[in-house]
Amino acid sequence: MTPLPELTEPQIRRYARHIVLAEIGGVGQARLIAARVLVIGAGGLGAPLLQYLAAAGIGTLGVIDHDKVDLSNLQRQVIHRTADIGVAKVASARRALLDINPEVEAIAHDERLTSDNAERIVAGYDIVADGSDNFATRYLLNDVCYRLKKILVSAAILRFDGQISTYKAWQGAGHPCLRCIFPAAPSEDAVPSCAQAGVLGALAGTLGALQATEVVKEILDIGHSLSGRLLMYDALAASFDEMAIAKRPDCPTCGSP
Repeated sequence: MTPLPELTEPQIRRYARHIVLAEIGGVGQARLIAARVLVIGAGGLGAPLLQYLAAAGIGTLGVIDHDKVDLSNLQRQVIHRTADIGVAKVASARRALLDINPEVEAIAHDERLTSDNAERIVAGYDIVADGSDNFATRYLLNDVCYRLKKILVSAAILRFDGQISTYKAWQGAGHPCLRCIFPAAPSEDAVPSCAQAGVLGALAGTLGALQATEVVKEILDIGHSLSGRLLMYDALAASFDEMAIAKRPDCPTCGSP
């Protein structure tokens, strides 16, 4: 294992509220600094997720997105400014991350995630946090992370509802993958996009912050993982519900051969 970095005096001051937590401490903070996390999308979920991960001291933060900032993004994608309209989202996000924490190595992947580049990009990170907005990308990430044995923390939002889970199906029984819940993608008509159906801006912050929390928990191996559980949030009802997820023996990704 690579030796953990020793915390500098400025780092001890910056992360003091983490270090006093018994579950984190100085060693845990050093593990966060040594971690490499890839965030898929610099949009509604990616924006708060990236901000909190940078503030937490994640040493290497990669972000992949191929879109440019649009005026309609600013209602929820809080990492971007009005002045960033027309700028590549990954460039805008990188600027914001370095403003928050200049010690973070922020890597901008200005490209679309495809079957041709997914393994190459994902392989360079420890954990993947999915904030994508389509099933094709979610399935691709699920399968690649399974093959490469990378932890995947995935969330989705629409209208006033959100959901989040963690996938590490290669660990065996009790650890399903995304395809165990959704064996096949629903039709495009069945699941409208945020542009079609709308989304509450602050909902992105709620789920993005939950994703950041779960990423930190997985890095530090603390608390109760969301693997095997789907957490659902209804903003209008101000309620959380939880559903257990069973591993499917016939799952096309992680099922028994």
